[in-house]
Amino acid sequence: MVGKQIVKGIENNVLVLGVVSFLTDVSSEMIFPLISVFLTAILGAGKEIVGIIEGIADSITSIVEILSGYFSDKKGKRKQFVTFGYGLSSFAKAGIAISTAWWHVLIARALERVGKGIRTAPRDAIIAASAESSVRGKAYGLHRAMDTLGAIVGPAIAYFLLSQFGSTETGYRTVFTVAILPAFLAVVVLLLFVREPEKAKTTREKFSFWQTLREMSPRYKTFLKISLFFSLAYFSFAFFILRAYESGIRAEDVLLLYIVYNIAYASAAIPVGSLSDIIGRKPVIAGAFALYALICAGFVFASEWLHFAALFAIYGVFVAADESVNKAFIADLSTEEKRGTAMGAYNTAIGAAYLPASAIAGTLWAMYGVSVPFFLAAGIG
Repeated sequence: MVGKQIVKGIENNVLVLGVVSFLTDVSSEMIFPLISVFLTAILGAGKEIVGIIEGIADSITSIVEILSGYFSDKKGKRKQFVTFGYGLSSFAKAGIAISTAWWHVLIARALERVGKGIRTAPRDAIIAASAESSVRGKAYGLHRAMDTLGAIVGPAIAYFLLSQFGSTETGYRTVFTVAILPAFLAVVVLLLFVREPEKAKTTREKFSFWQTLREMSPRYKTFLKISLFFSLAYFSFAFFILRAYESGIRAEDVLLLYIVYNIAYASAAIPVGSLSDIIGRKPVIAGAFALYALICAGFVFASEWLHFAALFAIYGVFVAADESVNKAFIADLSTEEKRGTAMGAYNTAIGAAYLPASAIAGTLWAMYGVSVPFFLAAGIG
């Protein structure tokens, strides 16, 4: 720890990366909630095309993350990977703004997700190297809180712009074009103010990709297996939105539920991360698993907006714990020279599990009704 600290044990890097993520999420959350409508209403694509585009995007991210983490370990200069990843995503968003056919969006969306996959594991490794282990949970919580604030501001800006220009092609393209500005501003902030951590500048030994995975600690491998099992119950956020909508909640009121979720997420990220620093990661992670089970069961019985608002708020607390504390625990279980690979392997494995989890949940819902997938998820949790 040699860099300037914003609080005891946490370097400026964490705050700056939080600003970068905030700006990026402002941009992303202006664009991506509207992509499906833009594709179907403006570009004339079918729902199957929307599914293909999002499926490819998610798959690409999972594949790229583990490779990016490994090569950032091997090269020892994580900032280069983070900068390239954010830069690529920014250019891809510009591509979405000028798309005139669905396959243009497919290419741009895929490139944007490649950028996310490239940057995530090296960025998380920089955060770990920029915080002492005793406050690592707080550091990840701070980063997640700032990221999620962007998910509140972005939709608010998009809502304002659409209210001015209408839900027309001009309106959507105006939103997408304005969203490019915070994306590139994030890259500028990253280039100017993020410092390469000293410990990540050199790699002391050469190791192959598969050797690196084999040599991960037994505790890391055990936690990865537990997380994979739990992820079979962790289906897409869209199912919670759909459940509220099909219960009679109006579309505009569903948007308010999304804002409630993000406010709860942003508010809980730092406290729950700090709690894991005090009482340990395991109790917080176990508590989050139990909380998710209660949330899933609650969605079966909810019927009014206030019910769903409470559940979405609690879900925000769960995701805050799942995102910040799990990453802090992965950092605790890995060494500095292999931390990028550890982060990437975790993200890739969990991301790969989400796809079948959502497919199974959707099939069960269609065949047997809403109770089966939600109660099954609650049982696994």
